[in-house]
Amino acid sequence: MSSHPAAVSVPRSVRWSVRCWFAAVAAGVVETAIWALTSQEYHAAVQLPVRATVYLVATALIIQLGRGRGWARIVLTVLLGGVGLLSLLAEPFSWWAAGGSTAEFLARADSAMLAAVAVRIAHVAAVLTALVLMYRPTANVFFGRVAEKGFAV
Repeated sequence: MSSHPAAVSVPRSVRWSVRCWFAAVAAGVVETAIWALTSQEYHAAVQLPVRATVYLVATALIIQLGRGRGWARIVLTVLLGGVGLLSLLAEPFSWWAAGGSTAEFLARADSAMLAAVAVRIAHVAAVLTALVLMYRPTANVFFGRVAEKGFAV
């Protein structure tokens, strides 16, 4: 007989939240690649190391989330769900607030810009979905049980 308590099974909502977080990171990597390869204004020497660090930290946090670490859920919520989401939405909303129109954007956008916008939309959708899933009732019970038992899955 094992001296370790029975493992806490990871609920579907948490497994899917982890997948959505990884999809968000992947979308960020793809958008970064699009800009790095197509934009003269992209400052790769500055932006690539910063983005790489963000993606590595995000990946570490997502792994901890999947292991039932409640602190990772809070950090992901604040940093990626709050600050990160605001950074993704600030540029388009400020453009629209300054009088930009969708028709004008579409008339001027090249294929790289349209690809980046599509990836950004997927990125935002993945973040929002991941946030909702990691706070579902089954997820709340899971994080509570893991904290109660003092071990991760």
